[in-house]
Amino acid sequence: FGKVKNLSYIYYMSIGYACINLSLGKKITTNRTMVKRTFIAKGVDYVSDLVLQNVADLERIIDWNEQNGIKMYRMSSEMFPWATEYEFTELKDWNEIQKILQRCGEKATMYKQRLSFHPGPFNVLVSPKENVVLNTIKDLEVHGRIMDAMELSKTPYNKINIHCNGVYGDKIAAMDRFCTNFDKLSNSVKTRLTIENDDKASMYSVKDLMYIHSKINIPIVFDYHHHTFNTGDLSERDALALAITTWPKGITPAVHYSESKALHENNIKIKAQAHSDYITTLPDTYDMGVDIMVEAKQKDLAILKFI
Repeated sequence: FGKVKNLSYIYYMSIGYACINLSLGKKITTNRTMVKRTFIAKGVDYVSDLVLQNVADLERIIDWNEQNGIKMYRMSSEMFPWATEYEFTELKDWNEIQKILQRCGEKATMYKQRLSFHPGPFNVLVSPKENVVLNTIKDLEVHGRIMDAMELSKTPYNKINIHCNGVYGDKIAAMDRFCTNFDKLSNSVKTRLTIENDDKASMYSVKDLMYIHSKINIPIVFDYHHHTFNTGDLSERDALALAITTWPKGITPAVHYSESKALHENNIKIKAQAHSDYITTLPDTYDMGVDIMVEAKQKDLAILKFI
């Protein structure tokens, strides 16, 4: 833990990393997956083999995190390959998979380890295309079911975080579609869903996302790096403070932090938004209590010195 002081409180903030643990080596992974032709050829029995290995390694990662003082971890969305194409109960190893997931959830609770998901950019609740929205709902529901199997809290403490991922020529209309499609989600997903500011000025700043929050009360995850490219005419401190106001009482707001790979490597050919391998510092929290998900390419190796 790190400590953040203000006049009245000491906040103990968690610092986390995403998905891949580099310290444990390549053999310990929750990202075992397959291309579509393999899925078609080998079917759900092969899926079941991979999922069983993935969740077993999830438990190993959770234990390693505890041994190394890491209290925040983003789980991989690839734990269940092609998960929208079958029911979990069709997996031949489902009973064993379910037991391991439950044990993972119990350990995370015992360790006070905050687990989350960040589904991919193909999840677009603002899309005007019905098939895109339906596929988004299917994918988000998979994440909710995994968290339910782990018996994690149905709150944004265990967040399922997404971007809007599109404007389609009318930002307000797009955000209205987000709110309409949000109502189509199960309670398992609704209670955990959060939304994040973007790294392009044409997309969604924290100020923009307040429109969605005002309608459906969804928490906003503040991304420091993204804010540098899309401020919404707010200072970093003001944007962070605004995002924090959207979180339910009693749940520490989560933020994302990364640094520019182009600046780290002094290379103008690298896209400025690209994440660096390591971080040089932790962000200024302005004495506000937050948990920090570090999105550096070297994963756990990037945060160990800050724990």
